[in-house]
Parts: sequence; structure tokens; C-alpha cells
Amino acid sequence: MMGHAGMAATAVRHLRAAGAPTAVEPLPRPALRAVREDERAPVDPAEFRRVLGHFASGVTLVTAAGEAGPAGFACQSFASLSLDPPLVAFMVARTSTTWPRIAAAGTFCVNVLGAEQGALCRAFAVSGADKFAGVEWTPAPVTGAPRVGGVPAWIDCTISAVHTGGDHLIVVGRVEALGAAEEGGGGPLLFYRGRFGGFSGG
Repeated sequence: MMGHAGMAATAVRHLRAAGAPTAVEPLPRPALRAVREDERAPVDPAEFRRVLGHFASGVTLVTAAGEAGPAGFACQSFASLSLDPPLVAFMVARTSTTWPRIAAAGTFCVNVLGAEQGALCRAFAVSGADKFAGVEWTPAPVTGAPRVGGVPAWIDCTISAVHTGGDHLIVVGRVEALGAAEEGGGGPLLFYRGRFGGFSGG
């Protein structure tokens, strides 16, 4: 089985082949189009965001350990992908400055946020800040990626594949370890129409 270093090399090779940024410095947004220059875009971007905003999602922090210190970003586009083998996926913008550090690590930990962790999510959504300042975390058991304290659940992964999806990358991770808090917690942090919310159900 390919080790962490091999996974990282594979991810970075794919990024370079796809024209995605592989350095920490921000690069210009790639020119990606689904239509020709003389064609009208199929949907208005503002309308796309408005309509898709009606789909409520959970919120996570995707983190990794690296030589320059821990890295991470807030991520809504996370999902389970496969049971056998155990795979998950997340999407990240090709212009992200955090993703190259995660790709270089070849591993990541998905930290599922709870209803009271909106401020933590906002801190990790800021580009260029010291996102881990004052944040308690421990190394995930297999990869050593940051497992943030107080999260309801965490998933420790190695990068299995990276695919291009328009202006984003689709990152597939093989689950190496995972865990969750006991039942009866405060519920999940949800994002809906530009706002955080909670869940109440019978």
C-alpha cells in the first residue's frame, strides 16, 4: 500500500497536471469555462448560489500536519463516499492556499463541528490568519493530522485520489481511523442560506 509520502507525491503530480496551484502562495484563478467565449453561461452565478443555498449542509474543518505547522480550512462540501473500501470526499477550490499544504502532507483529518462551534468555523474560514491560535487539538491516531478538541466526530484519512471538478478539486480520502462523541451531545452545526443553524428533531 502506498505510504503517506507516496500519496502526497501523487496528489501534487495530479495538481500540476491539472494546472492547479501546488505552492502555498496564492495564484491567479484558472480560466475554466463550461461554454465557449461566444456562448451564454448556462446559469447565472448569483442564481446558482441562491438556489443551492437551500440545501442545508453540515460543516467541518479539514486539517493536516506539516513541516510549517498545522493547516486547515472550513469545509461544507464533505460527504461519505464508499463503505468498502471506507472512503470519504471533500471539495476544495483550486485557488485555495491551504490545500497545497494538505496535499503535501498526503493525509488529513475531517473534524465535524457541533452546534456551538460556529465561531471556530468562522476562524478557519479566514485566509492568511493563524487559524490554530488558541485551538486545542491532538494528533489523530494514524496520520497525526490535527484532531480538534470538542468536535462531535472526526475522520482520519490518507489521500486516495484527486479529481478536477470545474473550479474545484474533488479529494477522495481512505479512512484509517474515526471516532465520535457519546450520544446526547448538542447536535450538529448546520449551514443554510448563508447562516449557521442547529437541528431539532424528534
